[in-house]
Amino acid sequence: MKVRKIPQRMCTGCSEMKPKKDLIRVVKNKEDEVSVDLTGKKPGRGAYICKDSNCLQSAFKTKRLEKSLGIRITEEIYNRLKDEINEK
Repeated sequence: MKVRKIPQRMCTGCSEMKPKKDLIRVVKNKEDEVSVDLTGKKPGRGAYICKDSNCLQSAFKTKRLEKSLGIRITEEIYNRLKDEINEK
């Protein structure tokens, strides 16, 4: 039997490569709307963040999510990410 390749993505907070399933995706669509994508299937430009509050704080301080998506991220999105992380 063939071994399946596990997709790896880089966390914008800690810059570590991790399995895609272990990360939360933030998406910017064609209309420049930013949303949290828990399924990982929404169309658009995606950036990934660990399910760790330290990574979120690091990404927020250095504005790495904004740089990778090319758009300003509202406080509402950061609060939604914080809630998702605290929920896990």
